[in-house]
Amino acid sequence: MTATEAAPAVPAASGPSEVPTTALLTDHYELTMVRAAIRAGTANRRCIFELFARRLPEGRRYGVVGGVGRALCALRHFRFDDESLRFLRDREVVDDAVADWLASYKFSGDIWGYPEGEIYFPGSPLVMVESTFGEAVVLETLLLSIYNHDSAIASAASRMTAIAGDRPIIEMGSRRTHELAAVAAARAAYLAGFSSTSNLEAGRRYGVPTRGTSAHAFTMLHATEREAFAAQIAELGEQTTLLVDTYDVMEAVRTGVELTEGRLGAVRLDSGDLALLAAQVRELLDSLGATHTKIVVTSDLDEFALAALSGAPVDGYGVGTALVTGSGHPTCEFVYKLVARAESDEPESPMLAVAKKSVNKISIGGRKYALRRLSAQGTAEAEIVGVGIQPDGDNNDRPLLVKLVESGKIVGEESLETIRQRHLRSRAELPLEALKMSRGEPVIETVWAGTDDLPSDPYRTTPEPSYDQQPT
Repeated sequence: MTATEAAPAVPAASGPSEVPTTALLTDHYELTMVRAAIRAGTANRRCIFELFARRLPEGRRYGVVGGVGRALCALRHFRFDDESLRFLRDREVVDDAVADWLASYKFSGDIWGYPEGEIYFPGSPLVMVESTFGEAVVLETLLLSIYNHDSAIASAASRMTAIAGDRPIIEMGSRRTHELAAVAAARAAYLAGFSSTSNLEAGRRYGVPTRGTSAHAFTMLHATEREAFAAQIAELGEQTTLLVDTYDVMEAVRTGVELTEGRLGAVRLDSGDLALLAAQVRELLDSLGATHTKIVVTSDLDEFALAALSGAPVDGYGVGTALVTGSGHPTCEFVYKLVARAESDEPESPMLAVAKKSVNKISIGGRKYALRRLSAQGTAEAEIVGVGIQPDGDNNDRPLLVKLVESGKIVGEESLETIRQRHLRSRAELPLEALKMSRGEPVIETVWAGTDDLPSDPYRTTPEPSYDQQPT
C-alpha cells in the first residue's frame, strides 16, 4: 500500500488499443437468426433491442453499471475477417449469401445507454440498440457477456468500498478466476472505488494502478525471516509492506521495525482473527515507536468481513475471491430483448412495440426513457422508466440515458477517472439504507410511466402476499 510499491496509473482509454476481432465471441443462434432473416427478407427491418435486468441479485439494494467502455471497444472490433468467415463456412453455420453479408458488417445504428459507473435498478433500460434486425441481433451475446460480468463485479466492489470508507482496497483476485476475466474484474473494481490491482495486464491495458510486494514463499526462501525482510527492504525501501504472518507475527513485526529503525511503511496480516490480531499489532507497533507504520489485512475478505473490521485499527485491505466472483452474485441476469420493430421494411414505416408474455420472463415493449427522481435535498426517490417521449419540466428528474453510438460512430468512450467520479456522485444520491449490509429490497422503487396496463411491479416473479389470509 506504499508509494514505492505502486506502479502509477497512466492516462488510458476505457478500452484496450489493440484487440483481435470480437465477432465470434457470440452464440451460434445469433447467426442462424440472421441467416433465416436474410432469406425471409426481414434482416434489414428497423428494430430496437433493450438490455435490462428484471430484478437485482437477491438481497441487493442497488446495482452498478459496468462494462460500457469494454463493450464499445468490442463493438469497434466486431468485424468478420477472412479467418472467421472461413470457420463459419466450414462448419456450415452460414451459407455464401450470409457470409457475403457478414464480410461487410459494420454497425451503423444508434446506441443509447446508462453511462458507466451509474447506479441501476430493476427495469432500468441500461442499453437501447436501434438499427436493423441483422445488425443488432448479432450483438446480443457480446453485450450480455460484458455487461453481466463487469456489472456484477462493479456492484460487489461498490458495496465493499462504501463499507471501507477512506481505507483503500487493493483488488487481488487474479488467481481466483479466468485469466482474461481477471483483467476485466480489475477494471470494474477500480471504477467502483478500489484503489489499485495486483494484475499487471489491467495496468497496461486500462491504466489501473498496480501494487505488490511478496508472498510467504519469499520469506521461506531465505534461511531466516530477518534475511528475507532485509532483502525486501534493500530492494523496495523502508516504506515497503512486510508480510508478517509466515511464522510468529509479533516477532516478525519487531524484526521489521528494527531493520527500518521504526520507519517501516506497513505490515500485512493474511490469517487468523484479523480484528484481534490487528489490535495487538497496532499496540506493539506504537510501543516500538513505529506509530506511522500501517496495517493492511487480507484473507478471503468480503463486504461483511470489511464491516466487521470497521472498528479495528486497519489502514487498508486486499480483496480477491469475493470480488472476482461478484461476492456471491457472479452475474446480474441481464437480458437483451426486442422491444420495437418497424411495421414493414419501408424507410418511414412506423415503429410498433413488441413484448414477450412468457411467465416470469415478460418484457415491456417500446422505446424507453429513464430518469432518477431526486428530492429537494438531492436524495434519490425513484427510478422513472417510461415508454415514449421523455417529459420535460421537472428539474428534480435527472436523465439517465446518454448517446453511446451515433450512426455507427462511437461517441460514448470515457476515461476511468471520469467513470469513478460518476459512480461516487451516483452512489452519494442514494438513501442511507442502500449501504446496509443486511439483505433487502431495492432501495428505491422503479416507477413505470406511460404503461397503465402494467402492474406496479411488472417484473415481480412471485404473487403479491395476501394479508387477509392466515398462514398455514
